[in-house]
Amino acid sequence: MQQGMRMVSSVAEQITEKIDTMPAGERRAAQTLIAAYPLIGLKTVAEFSQQAGVSSPTILRFVARLGFQNYPEFQSALQDELAAQLQSPASRTTTSSPLPASTAPILEAVLENIRETFRHISDRQLADIVAQLAGPKGHVYLVGGRFTDPLARYMAAHLNLIRPDVTHLVGQESLWRDKLIDMGKRDTLLIFDIRRYQDSLIRFAEKAHARGATIILFTDQWLSPIARFARHVIAGRTAVPSAWDSSSALFVAAETVIGALTSKLETEAARRIRAIEDLR
Repeated sequence: MQQGMRMVSSVAEQITEKIDTMPAGERRAAQTLIAAYPLIGLKTVAEFSQQAGVSSPTILRFVARLGFQNYPEFQSALQDELAAQLQSPASRTTTSSPLPASTAPILEAVLENIRETFRHISDRQLADIVAQLAGPKGHVYLVGGRFTDPLARYMAAHLNLIRPDVTHLVGQESLWRDKLIDMGKRDTLLIFDIRRYQDSLIRFAEKAHARGATIILFTDQWLSPIARFARHVIAGRTAVPSAWDSSSALFVAAETVIGALTSKLETEAARRIRAIEDLR
C-alpha cells in the first residue's frame, strides 16, 4: 500500500461523514440502517423504506448521497462488508496473498488505519463523548471482549485517576450482570467490541440500554451489533495484512478521549491526582 493512499470507506463511515448534512428523511434512513447494520440495507427498497418510515424515493436519494450509482451497487458494498464481518483468523490465514516477510507492510497498514479512523471522527463527536464522560453524576463502566478488554482496562486506569466512580468490569459474564442492578439513566457503559463480535457483550449492552444507561461503543468499520444500542460510536480501522486484526487505531482513539477528558476536567483532575499521590 502506498503511503497516503486512502482506503475505501465503509457505508457506516460515509454515513458518519454526511449525516449532519442530510435532510430529516434521509437522516431517518441512516439511523435505521445503523440500528440494524448492515442487514436492513440488504432488503428491498420498499422494505427498507417501510422500516425507516420514509418513502422509497427518500431511500434512493439517501443511497445516492452516499455516492452510489444505484441501489444494487449500495447492496453489493454492504454484502462485501458483511462477508468481512464474518471473517475469522482461520479464514484469513488461507488467503491467497502471502503474509508479509517484513514488518513494513503491517506498520504502514497500522498507520493508515489510524489516519483513516481519525478522518471519520469529528470534533463534535469527540466533544459529545467527552461531555458524557465528564458528567458529575453517574458511574462509568468499561468492558471489552476477548482481545479488546485490555483497552477497556487501560482506559479505566486513566479515568480512575481523573474522575470518581469508574469501574472496569472483569471476569465472567455473570459478574457483569450483577452490576446491571446498579445501572441507570445517569450511568455510562463504554464497550470495546470488534469482529467476530462477542455475543455476551451484545446481550449485556442490550440489558444496560434497557435500564437507561448511555452506551459508548468502540468498534471496527463494520460495526458491532451493539451500535443499535449506542448513543456514540467510534469506528476504528482494524484490518492489517495478518491473520489477526489490529486494535492500534482504537488504542489511539481511546488515548485521544482520555487526553481530551483530562483537559476538560483540568482543575478537578489535577486536584484528584494530587490527592491520590498524597495517599501513596
